Amino acid sequence: MTYKLSAESSRARVAVWRETRRSGALHLQQSVVAFPDTNAFRAAIERLRALVEEVGGESLALQSEPVAAPDEAQLTQAWNDARDAEYAELADKCAKFLTEIEHEFEIEKFTHAELEEEEAELDKLQRWHHQITVRDVHQAPAGLATHAALTEAEAALARYSQAVFDRTAP
Repeated sequence: MTYKLSAESSRARVAVWRETRRSGALHLQQSVVAFPDTNAFRAAIERLRALVEEVGGESLALQSEPVAAPDEAQLTQAWNDARDAEYAELADKCAKFLTEIEHEFEIEKFTHAELEEEEAELDKLQRWHHQITVRDVHQAPAGLATHAALTEAEAALARYSQAVFDRTAP
């Protein structure tokens, strides 16, 4: 998909940049993004097209295929690099979550309010993981390690939840 925006509107450029980032589109060059040919991404294309139109721009969506095997390999590698970057960021947040849970054990903070806060944080991490995996159409290498990090975070919360129950049950 290509798009053209007014040079004067930084608000429009930021809005389109945020939507392309949110959708998981791959920036090939300025104002040119690639989407895999899947139902989920077709919906993202339509959202981006509507946004570009809303901010007074123009867009053109095309279906295309790599001309040669090296082109396909380059595109797949770029796609996997983008997903690996997202996975790395999520794995870092999972590590911080584990540190937070360990801190709660160290200071013996076993309250229902803290448990609810940690449950909400884990839910956010799980939703983020789901969003990345939906976009991970080429099974990026970091996916498995990030899944393991999320599983470790889930186990840590289960352990913390049990500790809160044990210390607050009547």
